[in-house]
Formats: sequence, C-alpha cells, structure tokens
Amino acid sequence: MRDITRNRFSLKGVRLSLFAGLFQLPIFRSFCILLLSAGMILALAITAFAGPPFLTDDPEPVDFKHWEVYLFGTVDSTVKNGISGTGPALEVNVGALPNLQLHMVLPLAFSIPQSGRSIYGLGDLELGFKYRFIKEKEGGFRPMVAIFPMLEIPTSVDFHTGSATPGFGNGQVWYKLPIWLQKSFGHWTTYGGFGYGFNPAPGQRNFPYGGWLLQRELGKRLILGGEIFAQGQSSNDTRSFAVFNLGGFFKITENFQLLFSGGHTLAGANHTIGYLGLYWTGKFGKKEEPEEKEKEKESFGGPAWFKLAHGTGPLGYSLR
Repeated sequence: MRDITRNRFSLKGVRLSLFAGLFQLPIFRSFCILLLSAGMILALAITAFAGPPFLTDDPEPVDFKHWEVYLFGTVDSTVKNGISGTGPALEVNVGALPNLQLHMVLPLAFSIPQSGRSIYGLGDLELGFKYRFIKEKEGGFRPMVAIFPMLEIPTSVDFHTGSATPGFGNGQVWYKLPIWLQKSFGHWTTYGGFGYGFNPAPGQRNFPYGGWLLQRELGKRLILGGEIFAQGQSSNDTRSFAVFNLGGFFKITENFQLLFSGGHTLAGANHTIGYLGLYWTGKFGKKEEPEEKEKEKESFGGPAWFKLAHGTGPLGYSLR
C-alpha cells in the first residue's frame, strides 16, 4: 500500500536473505502469524482505513491540543500471495482545532511472496484529517458523525536495492472519502460507516468499502470488540472480500495502552490478518496543577468574582 519516486537512497548493508529464509519455515511463519494476528491490516492486498486496531474507523477526533501516537505492526497472510504487512509503523494524530484531527501514518513494510524475491522497505505516506460535524446526544438517539478523508502518497523504497518499488503501492497519489457514525449506551459502543476509494493508477480500480463494530468495556482496563468489514475489488488482480475481526484495548496506564486484533475473511479473497500495537496519548503544554488553578482564582477575587461575572450574587439571587 505504500511507494517513492524521489529521494532515493541506498542501504546496501541491509540484507533480507536470513529474514526471508526464516519466514519460509512453517514453524516460524506460524509463530509470527499467531503473534501478530492479534490485529489488523494496513497491508498490501487489503487496503486499510483503520481506527486501530480495527479496519472500521470511529468518528471521534482527538481532543483539541491533545496528541496520540501508535507504534504498531500488521500482517496479512494469503494462500495466493504469501505474507505481507507493516512493522514497525508510526501513526500520529493531533487535535488541531475543536472537532478537527490531523492524521499521519508512515510505515516500514514487507512482502514475502510464495515465489520470487522478498521486499522490505519504506511504505507509502498516509495523510488525512477527521472532522466531526455532529456531536452525539447523550441519553438521546442522535449519533456522532464525522468525515475522514485521506491521501495515500507514494514514498516507498526497497531497502535491498535502495530504489523506489511498486511493491508497496501503485506509484500514484490516491484518496479515500469515508463517513463514520458512533453511538454509546452505557458500557457498550457501536460505530461504523462507509466510503469510496478513488485510485487512478494503471491496473487499479475505484472501490466501495464499509464496516460496523460493536465493543464493550470490561472493567477499568479492558475493552473488547468485534467487527465485520467489507471492501470491493480494488485492482484488476484482486477480489472483493468481507472479513470478521476481533480485538481490543488493554489500558496499562492512563496514557498508555496495548492494542490487538485478528481475523479472517468470511467471503471473497482469502485473508488472515493481524495487528499488534502500542498507544500513547497526552496534551500539549504544561499541565496545570490544582494549586496553580486555585491561586489563579484567588488573584481574580476568588468565588465572589466568579459569582459576579456570572450574574449571581453572594446569596444566589440574580444580578441581571
């Protein structure tokens, strides 16, 4: 899913013979699939649009002046095409404005076909933004709704040859236009949506995609969910598919989580997919301490100032 046409460089010290050889061993290959098939795919044969660790995305943007970072790996195993995936890969999301999130993914990618040379290198750059234009009404029926347009920009490089390679993409910019919805009910959350991919590259096709997910909080640290995701034919040599996927989030600390998911196709092209990642989140700028907030309040006259500014007297009556 990723490429490059400029900024060539050579890393002749990098050799994949041992790496590829190990992957040809059934025991080692099965171990890697089992390990990573806690997850999802950003890989070649399946075009991922994910809200990690799932293929289906959610409409909730990162809070304003906050950030989140994912460090992850993915795998996609097929009988016809062998094994492909990403790892390590970096995803960064930033709350640039209220209801607006900026998005970037830059992966290292690999492809180990059933026959022929294996490839490992830099994948395509993904850029996008998520904009929430409808907020969820708690206790009501109105869902949260957002759009999440994304560009796939060719930046891939094969580390073995030091040159651009079409193995991780199609060499041209293409884009996706989805819309996502979400509704929560107590410990349950459900979200999903649909979109369309526009790919003008030779041998590629425009295609629809969509999915729906249901997840539940299990205590303070664990969230588990399942999804069904489907995608139309995206190129002349691939088929449409529908995949069932299970995964979740394990909260290690308040700002650090482990993400995992894995699944298999229900219909169409045969894929076994996996995602395993780490997630960090935080806020830009210095965090105010409670004592600093109290001092700031006192400098403006304390509670009396607050009540006067909000039109309420010291006994609670209206000043307006």
